[in-house]
Amino acid sequence: QVQLVESGGGLVQAGGSLRLSCAASGSIFSINAMGWHRQAPGNQRELVATFIFGGNTNYADSVKGRFTISRDNAKNTVYLQMDSLKPEDTGVYYCYAVGRAIYWGQGTQVTVSS
Repeated sequence: QVQLVESGGGLVQAGGSLRLSCAASGSIFSINAMGWHRQAPGNQRELVATFIFGGNTNYADSVKGRFTISRDNAKNTVYLQMDSLKPEDTGVYYCYAVGRAIYWGQGTQVTVSS
């Protein structure tokens, strides 16, 4: 089992920045990728960014150039640096990890005001 704990959400004005953190514990040796999804009210959950262990990263087109995903291996933590935030970035952000199964965090709210 893998446990994921997220932090860093909040309320920010458009154009501002936030950094989300996701700390993994448990069977972390089985993890080969971590990332973030988000879900806005009334919308389906969508992929935001993925960090594939080994170095590759992937981003949704809507966040490319504004969001950066990174990893601190020593802390078993993945970060999502979100800059130039827009109101449409509002939603609940869920950390996920891919190992023997797909594991999810509890979600953290990000609200961007116009």
